Amino acid sequence: MPRRPDRENRLDLLDRAVDYVSENGIADLSLRPLAHALDVSPAILLYHFASKENMIVELLGRAGDRQRTMFERLRSDDSASAQDVCREAWRVLSAPRALPLFRLFFEVYALALQSPARFPAFFPGAVHNWLGFLERPALREGCSPSEARRRATVILAGYRGFLLDLCATHERKRVEGAVEAWIRTLPFLGEDTCIGAS
Repeated sequence: MPRRPDRENRLDLLDRAVDYVSENGIADLSLRPLAHALDVSPAILLYHFASKENMIVELLGRAGDRQRTMFERLRSDDSASAQDVCREAWRVLSAPRALPLFRLFFEVYALALQSPARFPAFFPGAVHNWLGFLERPALREGCSPSEARRRATVILAGYRGFLLDLCATHERKRVEGAVEAWIRTLPFLGEDTCIGAS
């Protein structure tokens, strides 16, 4: 009976793969150079992840887990206003060292739109996992599920739009001015915490 992939080893490989593809992208990614960079064999990667596409979806999910953990720490600061939390979230998300990961995210997003069968697990993680995370503050404040989902959708779409613009143009001053204007116009920021990303 085949042995199950060790969870700790998988997480370590995912973490190192996130760092690798953040720098190198996935358009021409093949298992052999990735395996070499991670100091394992291609067979080990296939043993843990079954296919290159599945591994890419999982590593993006791992990157999202990292982000959500970081954002929970921002939310836990009771002295910060919702607008301040949004500003700090943008600062973290748009840091120069974070942008390669978002370029990868948008690269996979486009590929998954063109070939959904190639990345079948991508959109549930990229959309619904984030919506569930983002709506929790509104639910704690007593919002209805539909209102909490509406607010989460506004936040998710806003951050992703600004990040896509920044990745494409590198016009940081213009984009950051727009982010600040957007944060100030969101009517529900006085009521619950806002945060969101990839």
